[in-house]
Order: sequence, then structure tokens, then C-alpha cells
Amino acid sequence: MNTRPKLILPKWQRVTSQADGLGESPFWHPVEKRLYWLDIPGQRLRRMAITADLSFEKKVEDWPLGEEPGCFAPAAQGGWVMATRSGVYRARTWGGPRHLLADAPYDTTRLRFNDGKCDPAGNFWCGSMFEPRDQAAAVLYALQADGRLEVKAGHATVANGLAWSPDGRTLYWSDTGAHCIRAWDYDADTQTMSREWVFAQFPLKPENWAYGTASAQAYLGRPDGAAVDAKGFYYSAMYEGHRLAKFAPDGCCVAFIETPVQCPTMPCFGGDDLCTLFITTSAHGRSPQELQALPDSGCVFATRVETPGLPVSFFNN
Repeated sequence: MNTRPKLILPKWQRVTSQADGLGESPFWHPVEKRLYWLDIPGQRLRRMAITADLSFEKKVEDWPLGEEPGCFAPAAQGGWVMATRSGVYRARTWGGPRHLLADAPYDTTRLRFNDGKCDPAGNFWCGSMFEPRDQAAAVLYALQADGRLEVKAGHATVANGLAWSPDGRTLYWSDTGAHCIRAWDYDADTQTMSREWVFAQFPLKPENWAYGTASAQAYLGRPDGAAVDAKGFYYSAMYEGHRLAKFAPDGCCVAFIETPVQCPTMPCFGGDDLCTLFITTSAHGRSPQELQALPDSGCVFATRVETPGLPVSFFNN
């Protein structure tokens, strides 16, 4: 980080009243005017209709899955594609049958799918996470037309932060455990990643970290889910850091955006103008002290921003 980041204190609005265990993978559906997201330990997909004036309807629809979801995306032909612990599935109706596209290519007792989304060409990408978190066994996969999950990158503990630049020529991917955001040149026609570099590296978590202590106040957090706006700025949810980190395309951290909870998990842009910034958050495994101080942990929040975000990319099959 070459310059001192600006501190932004936005006015956040709580969108949901029922907390998720660990909310993730939010996206705005521009046709349905709905916000979608998932709750990993709750083993459910979630969605909520939002009116044209961005007043929030409090009814949330749930789709229980019976296993942990990691990520999902809307499909151009209707329905969704999703990565759960056991594999990648296609579903066409909410709560309806799921059809297997690819078995999980890992030991499901030790790994599961985590963060992912579609690239600008509509290819579905999903990363894994190694649950013991003591070795870099996580992998980034791209689903191929023949049903194969092709390995695109590895050497990570917890796959996160997947996103593309507005021109589709840069791919971002973070390893939460390593506190590192990596980037590659990307060719959408061939799904080729080249010229890897470290986009951002954050200090590791202090060994004595605890909520409410000086070490917690100094800790910047570790990069979780991410989104990119129309100008190419990359927004990373900094888990346990009480903030989003906003990066310019050159990798300079230009701002920290304070969040209403300690553990934001992933941002996305929505609303008709794509100028509403949504974040999912986590309550899972948080201390009683933290949950007492931040009782809305696990809820979805929203705030308005000046620069619109990129729209969600739809699955092409």
C-alpha cells in the first residue's frame, strides 16, 4: 500500500432481521429485482425481493440444501448453478431438483467448495477450502463444457475474492489464510491465466488477537469475498477487520470502508443503478463478547455508493 488509505464511514442499513451463520456469495438479479446470497453453516440458499425505490421487503425465502453451499450464480436460461460440498449442480426452479454437473474433485471429509462466480463469458468458476487450514491444499477450478472441473490455480488454504476487471483482462483471487490477494492476466476466449503477481499482501493476524483488545483494533483483517466496480476498483471484505478495503486497479489501497460488524464476508453491487453496495457478514464462531457488542453480526447490510458496480455474470449453460 503506497499511500495512506482514506477512512470512509458510510451509513449502513440493515437489510435482514434474521442473522445468517456465515452469509456469502451475494448477487443482485437485475430481472427479478432480488438479492440472492447463501448461509454456509445454515446449509441454505436465500433470496429477498427489493422494490424499485430500494425499500427492503423483509420476507426472506430459504432453500434448504442438506449440505454446505460455497457459491452460486444465476443462469442465462433460467435457474442457477451452484457449488456445494459434494459437487457442482444445475437447478432450474427455486427449491426444485438439482442435477449434478460435476462431482467434487477432492476428499469431501477435508475440503469443500467455497467462493466462486461466473466470468464475463459465463463460465462458472469455484474455489475450494482446506478445512483443517494447516496446508495450502485449496484449488481454483473452472467448469468446462464437457463437465470437467479444470484446475486453474492452487497453493491456497481458503479460496476467496474471485473477481474480474471491467475489461475482463485481469482475474483476482485471494487466499484468506495467507492474507494475500493474487492477480493474473486473463484471456476469456481460452480461460488462460498468465503473469501472476501479488496484488495485495496484508499483515498476518496477531497471535493474541481477541475482540475488543488493542490487537483487534490494529488488525486490518484478512481478504474474503470481493467485487469490482465500473471503474475497476476492487472491494475486498476484510474478515475480522471491521472493514472493506478498496483498491485501485494498480493495487494501491485507496480507502478503508468501515462496516457495522467485525466480520464482513463479501460485497456485491445491486439496485437498478448498481449503486447499492450490499455486504454479507458472519456470526459463526464469534465470541459472546463480540456478539453482545455487535448483535447484528450475520445480517445483510446495504449502503449507497457513487460509482456503480459491475453486474452479475450469468452462467452460459
